[in-house]
Amino acid sequence: MKNVFKDNRLFIRRLFLVVVDIMMVGAASVASLLLRFNLTFESIQEDFFENMISYLPIQMAVTVVVFFLFKLYSSIWTFASINELENVIIACAISSGLYYIGLQLISPWIIPRSCYLLYFMCITAFVGATRFGYRAIKLARRRVRDRKTGNNVMIVGAGEAANMIIREMIANEDLRKTISCVLDDDVNKIGNYIQGIKVVGTTDEIPRYVEKYNINEIIIAIPSAKRERISSIINIAKTTECALKILPGIREIVEGEGELSKVRNVEVEDLLGRDPIEIDLDSIMGYVVGKTALVTGGGGSIGSEICRQLAGHGVGRLIIVDIYENNAYDIQQELKITHPELDLVVLIASVRNTLRIKRIFEEYRPNIVFHAAAHKHVPLMEVSPNEAIKNNVFGTLKTVRAADESGVEKFVLISTDKAVNPTNIMGATKRLCEMIVQTYNKRSNTEFVAVRFGNVLGSNGSVIPLFKRQIEEGGPVTVTHPDIIRYFMTIPEAVSLVLQAGAYAKGGEIFVLDMGEPVKILDLAENMIRLSGYVPYRDIDIKFTGLRPGEKLYEELLMKEEGMRDTANKLIFIGRPIEIDEEKFLENLSELYRVVLTEPDNIRTLVKKLVPTYKPNTQG
Repeated sequence: MKNVFKDNRLFIRRLFLVVVDIMMVGAASVASLLLRFNLTFESIQEDFFENMISYLPIQMAVTVVVFFLFKLYSSIWTFASINELENVIIACAISSGLYYIGLQLISPWIIPRSCYLLYFMCITAFVGATRFGYRAIKLARRRVRDRKTGNNVMIVGAGEAANMIIREMIANEDLRKTISCVLDDDVNKIGNYIQGIKVVGTTDEIPRYVEKYNINEIIIAIPSAKRERISSIINIAKTTECALKILPGIREIVEGEGELSKVRNVEVEDLLGRDPIEIDLDSIMGYVVGKTALVTGGGGSIGSEICRQLAGHGVGRLIIVDIYENNAYDIQQELKITHPELDLVVLIASVRNTLRIKRIFEEYRPNIVFHAAAHKHVPLMEVSPNEAIKNNVFGTLKTVRAADESGVEKFVLISTDKAVNPTNIMGATKRLCEMIVQTYNKRSNTEFVAVRFGNVLGSNGSVIPLFKRQIEEGGPVTVTHPDIIRYFMTIPEAVSLVLQAGAYAKGGEIFVLDMGEPVKILDLAENMIRLSGYVPYRDIDIKFTGLRPGEKLYEELLMKEEGMRDTANKLIFIGRPIEIDEEKFLENLSELYRVVLTEPDNIRTLVKKLVPTYKPNTQG
């Protein structure tokens, strides 16, 4: 009881409720007699009224005790729900039962039996009205306030997720949002209400109801919907200039806490128009359990996610190799916290250092290698082609040789769609890397494979962070060409492909992911501006800067000669290795190494000799 009355304001509020309840007991007692005798005092027998009045102090005391036991003085009635209503009904039923028992024990004090039922009905109605009436008045005042100062919100989806969000938004006074309407494509729901909010129409009518209700914000609350449907709804909603938010998928809801806390801004991933590639890693990661895995470039966007997945799937020892100490330090500290049991080794080293890489492999004897270390920025590599060759080509070659000599079981190269018919030096170097692993696969007991995918959303240096930064700065957003298109995937998708490639690897394959339809970069820029709450070309301008040296309007995933065959995962394919003269290739590779060390100005000519599909593009 000390805790109950510790705070003066709390004490006064609860004392007020006690006084009100005492008054409600008296009112319910009188009302039950009046209802029994047709609402006329003259009809009530004098002894009935005297008995009721005589017992009233006892009934008041008993009722207050019962209400305390059912926490009717502890609930926050602004948030009252079904649970509180149940408590009110049960407490009032017990109070009514004790009323009957008490009067029966004192036999002279008796009133008509129907009065006990009427008393229960009256006390329940009166107590419920005082509790829920308080909530109703407060919410009504809030709605008036929010209509003047807050945002008008539209909820898309009339399911359980919408119900939870609406309930939380109504209960949260600090949000200053008014839920004006709900939309759903199920026509059977139209005209019905959720928490007092009407379902007014379908998603095709979003613009109409945005205008009708003066909507400022749209929340998409359909966590079970497929990505295509979400993308379609977003494409309709983004034309309205409203702020867009979305409730994530079912898995995130199950793993999360409060519903409202998981409502997030719509991200570019929601606009890909396809469901995310989901691979059951638990069923395929047996090949890493208890093994020693080495990840080069382990601090980068892809490399660090590979490390996280390996750490979470029972790898015996994880060796992270990276030249950038800050990246290596960040992933090291993260894994120490999330996987304190992990046998973790973090090494600062360059894959270009032959002796250093060789000694790492000799000392730690990795079973599996994921080679993610590379220079990947196309424009930067165009002006520093020799560095791209030294790092990408010969860093890979030295790592491959060390893997072969130390008896590595599997070697997975991270490649790119830019390796297909490359027009830039970065793509050409990655094609050379693919040729290296395919050549060594035939000469080694190690299973060498490559994994080829497109642009990774959110990775370091990708277009998404650039657009976000430009929008935050007020623009303009720079796009190289109005017709340029790219394939996109998320970091988890890319890493899932890499890890599954390791499971499927038999040696020599190039694994390719079906990434759906390519995305037009101009559409991406316009969508990001809209999703940030601005209007393209009005609030934030878009500037076309022209194709950069080595940049193509579109990327390809396979060369014509490679063909494609299926895997057990219908969204992962294997490109057939292109036959090459391996001896001639290795000879030309040695020549390339000698020449690149002299820092020539015309290294592209020699690269063209090794990669016949390379067509340098110097426009820009």
